[in-house]
Amino acid sequence: MKSAYYLLPFRFGRIGQQELLVNELGDFCFVPNGTVSEIVNHTLNTNGDIYKNLVTNYFISPTPIPPLADNIAVRLRTKKSFLETFTALHIFVLTIRCNQNCIYCQASSKESSDCNYDMKKQDLLAAIDLMFRSPSPDITMEFQGGEPSLAIDLFRLALETTSEANKSFGKHINYVLCTNSIHLTDNVLQLCKQYNVSISTSLDGPEFLHNYNRGKEDSYSKVIYGIEKARKYLGVDQVSALMTASEKSLNYPYEIINSYIKNGFYNIFLRPLNPYGLAKENKNWDMYFDNFVEFYKKTLHYILELNQNGIPFVEEFTAILLRKILTPFTTGFVDLQSPAGIINSVIVYNYDGYVYASDESRMLAEQGDYSFRLGKVSASYEKLFYSDKVQQWSQCWGTEFIAGCADCVFQSYCGADPVRNYSTQGDLYGFRPTSQICKRNKAIFTHIFELILNETEKVMPIFKQWALR
Repeated sequence: MKSAYYLLPFRFGRIGQQELLVNELGDFCFVPNGTVSEIVNHTLNTNGDIYKNLVTNYFISPTPIPPLADNIAVRLRTKKSFLETFTALHIFVLTIRCNQNCIYCQASSKESSDCNYDMKKQDLLAAIDLMFRSPSPDITMEFQGGEPSLAIDLFRLALETTSEANKSFGKHINYVLCTNSIHLTDNVLQLCKQYNVSISTSLDGPEFLHNYNRGKEDSYSKVIYGIEKARKYLGVDQVSALMTASEKSLNYPYEIINSYIKNGFYNIFLRPLNPYGLAKENKNWDMYFDNFVEFYKKTLHYILELNQNGIPFVEEFTAILLRKILTPFTTGFVDLQSPAGIINSVIVYNYDGYVYASDESRMLAEQGDYSFRLGKVSASYEKLFYSDKVQQWSQCWGTEFIAGCADCVFQSYCGADPVRNYSTQGDLYGFRPTSQICKRNKAIFTHIFELILNETEKVMPIFKQWALR
């Protein structure tokens, strides 16, 4: 006799000797192999603990409409709350001049003295007007390059203009300066202090590795000097660091973490290379991403050991994933959003006076491909953000309806990326079986769930702490 219950939407996969079930809300549970077959064939024991657990966590329902359907709706709306306020991250590429020579430069930077690659003042002012058209009450205004501190007059103009205009709009604005910290002059830091600008800098690890990646023998010493100077001006909490894992970096997971601790950082974001700019010259991306996943696993294991030994340290990418897995909240991380982060969460005002759908979109433009250019900053907000081009992109920017994503067990945690699909596979839709980013994300998700399943007592206290920060 078949059991009487109703299936709610969920996806499943296998982790070791268990089946992993994940529902629309991102709730998950492990069940013995064969349980999914029992569920769909209505042979599940309705008096058992598994049945009770599945009902409680919205995998199945004893009635056609779940008793707490309104609660499900509220939680799903919370997961997608980033859509309510639309674009919150506004990136201003003030210049693509730079004073470094990174071997993996993704921004196609130019010589530090060539001012032809600075944003025009009228374009900057028009971009600020567009930013204030966003309905989001919370705005992050991020200054990028090149090296944006080289264009200090534009930096000052942007801060002064935005601060004055916001007296009328009343938005909460976070200012972020993305810098290599080598040109943090007193004037730059005084502006940062005056307008409460936080510093996001680049530190790739120990001295030998950082200098190799940056193409300068003295880069590390200058960066550390700049970091310490910024901390004295602004406070330790106002300075964060980001690393990029070159092919050489993948050989030094422990040295990278130790260098961060040595320099007073207690968190790190393990960021892989992206196929733009000089980094695109990498000959074997499949091998690189396979090696990156192993690097990630080794580094995460080391970081967990540090935490277990009383040294607090956070891997930020993992923390983002854990927030998706363990909490009902959104993260704001644009690379793992559905609908995609492009336009919905991030927009880029480039030095050339054009608006782009994402940071990666303007990097493609430097290679002569303007597929994701929305138009001039002087165009109307409606023409830029609601164009036929944007509507075309929207047809393939949701994991809920993309083949290969819609039925993936990790769909609730992952995101769609038409720009990456286009740049690596030649079309917006993409093909998951050969997608490097899909393969990488699946491997990382699988590893995290393996840790949750097999080392619960060791890792869950740490994971919960990371997710709830």
